[in-house]
Amino acid sequence: MALVAPLRAAMCVERGIVPRVRDPPGVLQILWFSSAPPQPVIAAKEPFPVELRAGKKYAWCCCGHSKSQPFCDGAHKTAAPGVSPLRFTPQEDTRALLCGCKRTRTPPYCDGSHKEEAVQNAQLPPQP
Repeated sequence: MALVAPLRAAMCVERGIVPRVRDPPGVLQILWFSSAPPQPVIAAKEPFPVELRAGKKYAWCCCGHSKSQPFCDGAHKTAAPGVSPLRFTPQEDTRALLCGCKRTRTPPYCDGSHKEEAVQNAQLPPQP
């Protein structure tokens, strides 16, 4: 029986459950921790056409909460802690389609993921 408590505690930690203190006596309180990374919200159901300048540094919004889409305005700090913008610097002046749905597999550029049913059926966050 001496091994039961440590084994149970190890299994809890593996599942993201961390035992806390016993309070009141005899009652175990449990904290739940999610190991899943924060998920971005869909900012738009289509890409953002932009003019990019060679050598200029850009920060593409990864969380979907920025009011300056498709670029970061720092909203992730409160709306999606743990998510950071994707910083990039184009090598040449170019027109580009930057992802608005935040589901692209080629960030920051649109790959057509916005055409998927899950994106098209999603509700967009309210606009100010």
